[in-house]
Amino acid sequence: MAKTIVIRLTKSGSRASTFSISDDLGNVLATDVPKDELITGLALSVADSVKVIILSSTGINCCNKQWNIPVTTITTPELAAINYQQVNTASIWTHLKNPVIYNTFYGCINPYIIEYPFAYQYFDEILQNVKDYTKAYKYLPSQFGVFDDSRKVETDNQYFNKAILYNGQQCSGVLELVPKPMNNLKEYMKYPIYNAESKTITFTKSDNFYQYNTFWSLVKNKSIPLFITSCESMSIDKIVNQSNMDYGKRSFKKEPLRAKELKVRHILDNKSDAHLVSQFIFTPAQISYK
Repeated sequence: MAKTIVIRLTKSGSRASTFSISDDLGNVLATDVPKDELITGLALSVADSVKVIILSSTGINCCNKQWNIPVTTITTPELAAINYQQVNTASIWTHLKNPVIYNTFYGCINPYIIEYPFAYQYFDEILQNVKDYTKAYKYLPSQFGVFDDSRKVETDNQYFNKAILYNGQQCSGVLELVPKPMNNLKEYMKYPIYNAESKTITFTKSDNFYQYNTFWSLVKNKSIPLFITSCESMSIDKIVNQSNMDYGKRSFKKEPLRAKELKVRHILDNKSDAHLVSQFIFTPAQISYK
């Protein structure tokens, strides 16, 4: 048997935008529900045995916060009397309270992004590979529970997990970076891996340089913008326009990144226990005569 329940939002912060709804039986009832729809009231059909509804915030910077809401019975006048209230709690941001994590703020991993611009001289140049001199540190717990610069080790397998290479008309799309499998040719031959909205390639570390290649322009139509803006940050050139990228396999027509300029964007957004200290970057290129 099934019953109908009505979910109404009574209060939330201004950052909350969309929600997903599930029950205590593991069933997903709705996804990406706008906040306005929950303010007016959303009716759902659930099993009679459902006792708790799980509401998860899926908006930007909400870190998938969840609330367990018990299913109760109220009268129609009580339901109509519910008024929505927007609340925002002021707080002071504190940093480095945990000495072994970095780009985590109040339980949310925030991406560390650094972008390098390059300008070539008279001739266009074709990018060959990227060599990045970055020091990656992993900090060990301190007996005093505070930041201790002496409690760190330099690692060889911690690095940025994404890269985007582009110029005015070309873009590599999102490159997922993973360490090269060592002493395992079978695993290494699996790369590159073509995903729906990214391409996974390997990086190596040699002579203290992190290096990677296996990229080319994936732009479908040069008359369509390569990037779109983000609601989180209205900066230009923020998010790759995935609808204009072709991540399919290609045995030919691999257009090299060729221009008089180049931008290399590195992103770390899947971990917070690596401290990356970027020193400088080198992009070996070949002059392209035409």
